[in-house]
Amino acid sequence: MKKIKKGDDVIILTGKNKGQTGQVLSVLSNSKVLVENINIVKKHQKGNPNTGQEGGIIEKEMPVHISNVMLLNPLTNKGDKVGIKKLEDGKKVRFFKSNNEVVDI
Repeated sequence: MKKIKKGDDVIILTGKNKGQTGQVLSVLSNSKVLVENINIVKKHQKGNPNTGQEGGIIEKEMPVHISNVMLLNPLTNKGDKVGIKKLEDGKKVRFFKSNNEVVDI
């Protein structure tokens, strides 16, 4: 079970976007996550008239390494460590280590 999933609210720990929060758009297979409105870069893109794609300078989100983000605890509004535990019915859930509050409902 992964500790960060698509749709989670995370806080950035390092880099130019340190302290900013955003929602995870996708978790990539190479230990990177794509976070909404974080790590925006300008990319020069060549147009393609066959597909109707315009050229020019576009802004897009680039992936951030998963070790540079932390799950946001809504109660404290700060980043928090996450653990995994089994419930009595055998279901695995994520929980915040500071207050043992369950993340998955």
